[in-house]
Amino acid sequence: MFNSKLAELLPYQVGGLLYAPAFRSDIVTKIREGGYPGLTSAALCLEDSVRDEALERAEQFLKDILSALEEFQRQGGTLPLLFVRIRTPRHLEHVHRLLAGAGDVLTGYVLPKFDLSNAGDYAGLMERLCRSDGTPLFYMPILESRMIADAAGRAACLTELKQVCDARRDRILNVRVGGTDLCNLYGLRRSERQTIYDVGVVRDILTDIINVFGGDYVVSGPVWEYFGGNPRGAWAEGLRRELELDRLNGFVGKTSIHPCQLPLIQEGMKVSRRDYEDAMRILQWDEETLGVAKGGGGDRMNEVKCHTRWARRVAALAQVYGVLEDTEVRRCEV
Repeated sequence: MFNSKLAELLPYQVGGLLYAPAFRSDIVTKIREGGYPGLTSAALCLEDSVRDEALERAEQFLKDILSALEEFQRQGGTLPLLFVRIRTPRHLEHVHRLLAGAGDVLTGYVLPKFDLSNAGDYAGLMERLCRSDGTPLFYMPILESRMIADAAGRAACLTELKQVCDARRDRILNVRVGGTDLCNLYGLRRSERQTIYDVGVVRDILTDIINVFGGDYVVSGPVWEYFGGNPRGAWAEGLRRELELDRLNGFVGKTSIHPCQLPLIQEGMKVSRRDYEDAMRILQWDEETLGVAKGGGGDRMNEVKCHTRWARRVAALAQVYGVLEDTEVRRCEV
């Protein structure tokens, strides 16, 4: 899983990261039986979803879950990318020690409220921690604290955090954003008819995060808080709309808080046939004199110098999630 070619695709394979409390008793059965269509990755949470007084029991529950999943893998089963969301650097060190061999099925850890108050401590742990066989662990910091939101210091804070991440670039799988936490700082909440981009103060924070991190990291979109049984319901239409705006604004993937969201997120990760064919033309450019040409449909411009980074992203998503054919309903393009 960790050769260089696959490592390039690994950030895109996170896709819809399904959050589940570490107490989720049925997750082993669901994974064994393929009960989560569209599942590519999961985060077992020891932070906000677990009360302080229940933390010790949740940690033991987590160890049992990972041991069962390790046995399933040993028997030939296929696992999604697995992460644990911890609380603090000290908690990360404790949990990693507690899990011992059971943690070998982990892809890595999710680092909540990542900012200048803890980034240095996390960076030191990134350098030291690995699986029992010596293979690397990956980390996904979440930008969601008051320090990130503060307009006066945001640019300097984000720039310094990126420098910390750049020094551990081989360990940072995704950068994530905590849309719910950021909204909570201002007492705000979007409805199922609105997107995170309608919340102006949060939109501005997300724009700044993409501005600093988006050129060098896969940055994942925030959680969508609504779910239901009807994939044509208002919750689903809202999710599709926000996924479209996520991708337009440079976010790839999304945090999921309910399995019913996963197929929609996976659909949103696919690329259109038009985008895929134009991306291949750009990446395989063989014109010796011209750097610009019509796209395959004859109605848009492909310019190799300006669209190569876009084309690489399209190619990666197509390799992992596939291409939507013209006969399939498509709500957005990359």
